[in-house]
Amino acid sequence: MSAPSAIDHRATTGYSLPLAYWLAQASDLAYKDEATIESRVRDWGFDEVRHHRTRFTPPFPLEDTQAYTAASDRMIITAFRGTEPTEIRDWLSDAGTQPWPGPAKTGYVHYGFAEALQSIFPDVKDTLAELRTNGQTVWFTGHSLGGALAMLAGARMYMEEPRLRADGVYTYGQPRTCDRILADAYNKGFRNRMYRFVNNNDIVPQLPPEPVYTHVEALRYIDSDGKLHDSMGLLGGLADRAKGLTADALAPATAGVRDHSIKRYIAAIEKNLA
Repeated sequence: MSAPSAIDHRATTGYSLPLAYWLAQASDLAYKDEATIESRVRDWGFDEVRHHRTRFTPPFPLEDTQAYTAASDRMIITAFRGTEPTEIRDWLSDAGTQPWPGPAKTGYVHYGFAEALQSIFPDVKDTLAELRTNGQTVWFTGHSLGGALAMLAGARMYMEEPRLRADGVYTYGQPRTCDRILADAYNKGFRNRMYRFVNNNDIVPQLPPEPVYTHVEALRYIDSDGKLHDSMGLLGGLADRAKGLTADALAPATAGVRDHSIKRYIAAIEKNLA
């Protein structure tokens, strides 16, 4: 199987590597300007596009939150933009960040994620209600911070607006986002709907620190050779990360940032489609 030349708008629930490839492309596109987003998604067969953006004022650690929603008569994708790894690393390493009540008061989430999502969530919800007129499938996706927002948006829709529940959530380089209580509820509600891709030594999925925050399940791990695994044990993962650190003998300390690039996720998924 090679990388698909076009996105299949008939995608259904359940894991699909071709869909993972295209949602990674959609996550990458979230970093672009509005004109580029509109041109590209129309090339992909989506005739409706909405942009979601809000700006923050200091001392909030992010400048803004951005996402876009693209809709056809069969499929709707909402892709959340991420941020630079150095910025999110400093932010998520702040041990003083307080947890915030999760969706429908289920568990807790990282305060920054909750605030960033809330700034655009009403607009995203209204957009989905407006555009989902034909029973289209709905997909949330994002890279880095965008992955955390996609996961939390999925949780909020599922718990607060079930009629707009996403058919699937695919994230790339997502940080730890919530506590175990919310993660357990999410794992139950999104079984065979949530897929969390992690590329070898990517630093962002290792933050914020445990045990306050944890990950949802459905890991898709990309090893140091670029091979995709449905799971990775603790010892095997540690050995593979050590191997990945030696891939660049001149700059092993940069592996965590290097492996976070959405371009590396796209290349690895495309390699596994070959």
